[in-house]
Amino acid sequence: MLTIVLLDVLLLVFLLMMSIPLPYCFGGALLFMSIFGGVSMKSMMLWSFSQIVSPILLASPLFVLAGLLMGESGIAKRLLDLADVFVGRVKGGIGVVAVTVSAFIGAISGSGFTGIAATGPILIPRMVAQGYSRGYATALVTVSSILGLLIPPSVIMILYGWVTETSILACFMSTLVPGLLIVAAFSILNLFWARKNPDIIVPPPMPAAEKTKLAINKFTVALPALAMPVVILGGIYGGVFTPAEAASVAAVMAIPIGFFVYKELKGDNFYRVAKESATSVGAIMTMIIFTLMLSQTYVMLQVPQAIIEMFFNITQNKMIMLIIINVFLFFVGMIVNDTTGMILVAPLLLPLVTKLGMSPVHFAAIMGVNLAMGGVTPPYASILYLGMRIGKCEFSEILKPTMTFLIFGYAPVVVLTTFMPELSLFVPRIMGLL
Repeated sequence: MLTIVLLDVLLLVFLLMMSIPLPYCFGGALLFMSIFGGVSMKSMMLWSFSQIVSPILLASPLFVLAGLLMGESGIAKRLLDLADVFVGRVKGGIGVVAVTVSAFIGAISGSGFTGIAATGPILIPRMVAQGYSRGYATALVTVSSILGLLIPPSVIMILYGWVTETSILACFMSTLVPGLLIVAAFSILNLFWARKNPDIIVPPPMPAAEKTKLAINKFTVALPALAMPVVILGGIYGGVFTPAEAASVAAVMAIPIGFFVYKELKGDNFYRVAKESATSVGAIMTMIIFTLMLSQTYVMLQVPQAIIEMFFNITQNKMIMLIIINVFLFFVGMIVNDTTGMILVAPLLLPLVTKLGMSPVHFAAIMGVNLAMGGVTPPYASILYLGMRIGKCEFSEILKPTMTFLIFGYAPVVVLTTFMPELSLFVPRIMGLL
């Protein structure tokens, strides 16, 4: 039976490499298992539909809608204008704005796509006007957008908690410190690069009185936008909202702010956002069903037990096993999106890491940082390709700066998250979640 499973995995990888839409890839792998693996698709479909009606999954489509509304309503633009007052006239400051605002947007939307979609059209032209190369500016905004998958609330952490029956709030908190470390790393790398680049031109310093007046003005304008993370994150951390309720609050708050406060949300673009979110949600939920069925098929065929046995036959050294797991997760992130990778792999590897004595919450952080990095690492790199379209640059222009940020800014945090459990467990512990 293990041979059938291996052939099924090879078929899945082949279909993915052929750029066939993800739901069809997993549907094909399921069809193969139903024919050659003796798995009843009828029972699997009944099981999957009983799982898919979980209220927890409501958070995913609602966060998609909230993120798209934020991009159209002017919320992201006001946050950028406010941050620009404080560091926009520092050499390299606009790059720090890109990183921090992407993290801020991620803290509201829980998505990696929202950051680049909401901030890219505004930030990239500003950076180019100050002397940044288009490839570098696009790379910085794009790699920063994956912070939306790490800064809580995060859609992939909701899915991890759902498929592994782990506290979702604890999973949220597990990626907070790694996410903040990545914010710091990207900001420092950007400042270092900007200091060495003579082409970058920044506006002259503003008189203190004028700066204070401008800061007060921009803060007043941005107050409704700033209220969103306060209400949403305060509600989640304070136990007032569930993740699904927080997502609905985010979507509902964005509508009046866009229509009546910033007045950038009109009937036509609201309809477009609603249609786009419905299309995205349909694709996501179809993919979740197929991925869930395939993952459960592997669990029924005792693939997790086979993985445990295989790993322990290779080595019993915990550090080496963790390195192998990280490499495996990195490659998973390179060929499928973060949602698919989380649902497919988490149930398979959790028994292994549990046997190694690792907390499921710590493993949530390890999966989160690895799968987020896969979103900007070819060949899949869906977020990277979206960034290229928004930034209007070629792959050759964006590749070098992207790899620089990943190697020197992101990879060290992956290593620290893996081998220093307290980075991911510290906040959940002080909140009494462990």
